[in-house]
Amino acid sequence: MNQLGFPILTLMLAIPMAGAIACLFVSAQSARWIALAATLADLLLGIVLWATFDQSVGAPVWQFQELQEGLFGRFSWALGIDGIALMLIMLTVFLMPICIGVSWESIQKRVGEYMAAFLFMEVLMIGVFAAQDIFLFYVFFEAGLIPMYLIIGIWGGADRVYASYKFFLYTLLGSVLMLIAMLWMTRDAGTTSIPVLMATDFDPAAQNWLWLAFFASFAVKMPMWPVHTWLPDAHVQAPTAGSVILAGVLLKMGGYGFIRFSLPMFPEASSHFAWLIFAFSMIAVVYTSLVALVQNDMKKLIAYSSVAHMAIVTVGLFAFNQQGLEGAMMVMLGHGLVSGALFMCVGIIYDRLHTREIDRYGGLAINMPRYAVLFLLFTMASIGLPGTSNFVGELLSLMGVYQVSSWVALICTTGIILGAAYMLYLYRRVVFGDLVKDDVKAMPDLSPREIALMVPLALVVLWMGVYPESFLSPMRANVASIVARTEAARPIGDAQIALSQQQKTVSHAEHGGESH
Repeated sequence: MNQLGFPILTLMLAIPMAGAIACLFVSAQSARWIALAATLADLLLGIVLWATFDQSVGAPVWQFQELQEGLFGRFSWALGIDGIALMLIMLTVFLMPICIGVSWESIQKRVGEYMAAFLFMEVLMIGVFAAQDIFLFYVFFEAGLIPMYLIIGIWGGADRVYASYKFFLYTLLGSVLMLIAMLWMTRDAGTTSIPVLMATDFDPAAQNWLWLAFFASFAVKMPMWPVHTWLPDAHVQAPTAGSVILAGVLLKMGGYGFIRFSLPMFPEASSHFAWLIFAFSMIAVVYTSLVALVQNDMKKLIAYSSVAHMAIVTVGLFAFNQQGLEGAMMVMLGHGLVSGALFMCVGIIYDRLHTREIDRYGGLAINMPRYAVLFLLFTMASIGLPGTSNFVGELLSLMGVYQVSSWVALICTTGIILGAAYMLYLYRRVVFGDLVKDDVKAMPDLSPREIALMVPLALVVLWMGVYPESFLSPMRANVASIVARTEAARPIGDAQIALSQQQKTVSHAEHGGESH
């Protein structure tokens, strides 16, 4: 039994699961209230989890562990979290009630099934971050495709079927190789325990193949260039809440996979392929930012910006240092909040005018001032303005990668400049200008429900920017252990070479002075 005296992680999975089943057998309005109650209950349990998480020096790496072995043969019900998983679980349980609130009025058909799909997805997302058995992780990781596939395919836009099939096939095919690698690893190591596998030294010759198998899955899930093309279609066709949770949490599973599997289990292979990651990430930052700049669909613009932001995550992860990894985690958390908020901003005006074309709007600051203020805050946060969530993560990630390669850091920094270009361009065309269109004039400002959904997001975005230590401290020890695990394999870049040459020059000068 864990330190709380009851299986809190299993309870966090059981509550939304029970809610999902109940939603299938009640009226539409009852399903809404059940979904809201279940997600709020999980949020309260998440707060308890965070409040009781031991951050002291010498605290156990894995906390709130639950283990039931021998289920269905060798299958184990093994749950537990570290600080990294804790932060991602908190992101999940924070966004889920907001998603239910966003869907309160916009979803009118098959409401019970819709709410059940979201609650089932919450079960699977928490399971991914809490699983400590490698096959339990795989079940949660892959099953998460099913509810999102249904959400896009049933409640999405005009091309929803195409987008849902594309989403499903891309992400499923990428994971077939990962399953084969997992089977080989468990046979070689003799265990399915993720904590044990993280400390296992696999044969360096096999690590490259294992790393590539996992990369095939995590790169699609992130998504990395060039396997990112499913994301814009999925976002455009998904309902607003689907886009919020897709950008907010589902994309983070790829980054979590790199942290949990690729780096600690295959450190030599991670070092060997780091430059491949850097190359893909640099292309993604520049290319997708330029593509975003020419979009006329607001959702597509934000979707392409997500690819650019997640590229900052991957360069931070493969910097092999504390700053890079902490920065990557902060970008994941910050992007989860900000991108979700931006998709909400799009959804709010789409519900009023039923179009996402940027040119159809203009002058919203006049008749929707509260909306304009909150939209501005999230636009600035997306750009990385100091005092907002994304600034801290992007700064740490770029500082971390600068220690490996100044060129990679320089090219990735251009993404921030381009990000400012397309986000400010979007904001100017939607919010400023003359209010000349009659249907835009008739759009009302934010309702009390919409304010209640957006203000908590705004407060947490500012909290992360002003006091990031509260988010960094729970995961600092876990990040340090990953850095220590990969230290020997850390790639040598131009920054280290320059520093080494400088140290040799200083040493030579000192010895020369002494001999003289």
